[in-house]
Amino acid sequence: MIPDLPVAAALDAPAFSTGRFRAEREADWIAFDALLTRLEKRGAKGLSSEELLQLPVLYRATLSSLSIARATSLDKALLGHLEALSMRGYFLIYGVRQSRFDRMARFFTRDWPLAVQAVWKETLIIAAIIILGAITSWSLVSSQPDWYYSFVDEGMAGGRDPRATAEFLQSTIGHGKAAASEDEGALHVFATFLFTHNSQVSILSFALGFAFGIPTMMLEFYQGISLGAMVAVFTGKGLGYDFGGWLFIHGTTELFAAALSGAAGLRIGAAVVFPGARSRLQAASDAGRTAGKVMVGVIIMLLVAGLLEGFGRQLITDTVMRYGIGTVMLLLWFAYYYIPRRSTAT
Repeated sequence: MIPDLPVAAALDAPAFSTGRFRAEREADWIAFDALLTRLEKRGAKGLSSEELLQLPVLYRATLSSLSIARATSLDKALLGHLEALSMRGYFLIYGVRQSRFDRMARFFTRDWPLAVQAVWKETLIIAAIIILGAITSWSLVSSQPDWYYSFVDEGMAGGRDPRATAEFLQSTIGHGKAAASEDEGALHVFATFLFTHNSQVSILSFALGFAFGIPTMMLEFYQGISLGAMVAVFTGKGLGYDFGGWLFIHGTTELFAAALSGAAGLRIGAAVVFPGARSRLQAASDAGRTAGKVMVGVIIMLLVAGLLEGFGRQLITDTVMRYGIGTVMLLLWFAYYYIPRRSTAT
């Protein structure tokens, strides 16, 4: 029969066990923590060769202490400290340490293109919706010009409507007498306005994706509606070819960016509707990581489109050159996004 222990001794036994455990191993934990702190602040250059060799040894000693602490159910505070120290050590010793330049280079060379590749189905759907909107409004305005005023805001039209003469319309695309008197000093203001406006529309299209993607598709359809109505006005005056060049120089970049922003929103909406085995919140979170990378790239594309629209389109009036620049930009975007890249685990 086991004799009864005094109550005080029974209460002190766990404390003694924990205290002895700490006394035997705490020096290693402190040394490991000190090396990790120096590694965080100064990098590997801040440690000597001996200290660098000591790091994995202390890391394994800490893992051993953590294993014993879990097996013997020591106090939670000590267990939490060892878990945090072990995790910190893992990321600093075995984790990938990149400079800001390396992370930026990785984004442009891998993360952004791979994210765009991942939403290729959504991109095709949004592109089809934009084209459908353009065809719908073009056919309506071509047959009944009064439809134009239902599709295009008067402020946005700037006088480019069915009532305008061919001479006036030609001047608005850089080929008329009025174009020669344009104040080129204000082009940077115009470019800034266009970039801000297009960015807001694209961000809104992306943000509305959480509502099952329906508002996103409606907004993209409306973008196509306004485009098709404008095309109908110019083609009706025999200026379709010139207007196409005026639009093409920046439109290949801008409309591509619009399709990608809609695709990013649609990716989140689809994840909410069809989460699969995941919860809706987890599915939306996973989709959001990919969509977020796409949207960072969309803003960059819109900046390029704004420069082409605010400067290139106004300063380059040769229609063939406009078509050429627009075509080159489209080919560059396709090559950049869709040249096969090997995906790596993140």
